[in-house]
Amino acid sequence: MSMTQTTEEDFNEFSDEENGLFEHYRIEVDKGQSLMRIDKFLIDRIPNASRNKIQLAIDNGFVLVNTQKIKASYKVKPRDIISISLPQPPRDTTILPENIPLNIVFEDDDLLIVNKPAGMVVHPAHANYTGTLVNALVYHFQQLPTSQNGEGRPGLVHRIDKDTSGLLVIAKSELAMVHLAKQFYDHSIERTYIALIWGEPEQDAGTINVHLGRSFKDRRVVDAFPDGSIGRHAITHYQVLKRLRYVSVVKCNLETGRTHQIRAHFKYIGHPLFGDTTYGGDRVLKGTQFSKYKTFVENCFQMLPRQALHAKSLGFVHPRTGEFMQFDSELPQDLSAVIQKWEHYIDYND
Repeated sequence: MSMTQTTEEDFNEFSDEENGLFEHYRIEVDKGQSLMRIDKFLIDRIPNASRNKIQLAIDNGFVLVNTQKIKASYKVKPRDIISISLPQPPRDTTILPENIPLNIVFEDDDLLIVNKPAGMVVHPAHANYTGTLVNALVYHFQQLPTSQNGEGRPGLVHRIDKDTSGLLVIAKSELAMVHLAKQFYDHSIERTYIALIWGEPEQDAGTINVHLGRSFKDRRVVDAFPDGSIGRHAITHYQVLKRLRYVSVVKCNLETGRTHQIRAHFKYIGHPLFGDTTYGGDRVLKGTQFSKYKTFVENCFQMLPRQALHAKSLGFVHPRTGEFMQFDSELPQDLSAVIQKWEHYIDYND
């Protein structure tokens, strides 16, 4: 069975969101598949989908077989092509303005650049309806534009993970929203990240060009699909800045902007981000078995209780002036301190 799923990554890229659809699958049935009711067939292949949810989707025409609508009693046959678009569940889009300080790097009538601290969620979602960047934005700014079906996301044209620190561009005008969204869609935005990874890559610079998609086992995790049959293309360019024997500091430039792209790509090449609990970087992966070394690493984890990733710079064309603008930020204290601690450890343990 071949299965492809789109995900909510750079959310401005998905035109289907305006139709209220949020989960999309394409399944090619194996040639050895026996006849089976389609609702029963799908329940084992779509995460967290009940039989009732699937039957409702079929009844409302959201499930197609070979581009044709079918009934729940349809029997799946070998080589059928099944496409599914599940309706988006209702959600509370009320945003509570909150007086949360913002670190604003730049601002004019069309946009602002914010340096987001680690630990702050970008926009309201399940279990995070308050304390987000958007809650702060609607307090400090009025009438921010939204993207198509952009409930809960005024001003946003991209995002970074909760525990990733760094720069975000926010649209303050409709002109900026449209132009910036187009630049993200065209992958013409220049984005540079600094990461601390486990191990030392063989090459001083390289490109990771591997499809990424949601894991079939855990939808919170992104997996690499090197054969390209599943997921979406994702390209990360990297350069090693410092080699610290057991870890390395790398600079990453994104050609695409997929969910967890850097984190999933570096796990795929065997160098998970330091401290990344989701992708296995929160344990000792390189180094000695000495208790002194293990204690040192644990101290580093305590100093940096998150993935070691910072969105350092942004470059884009200003939507009104046409001028190319470049913004840079300093490494946050926690990441900088851990890198210095590793440098000191290597210097004194040669």
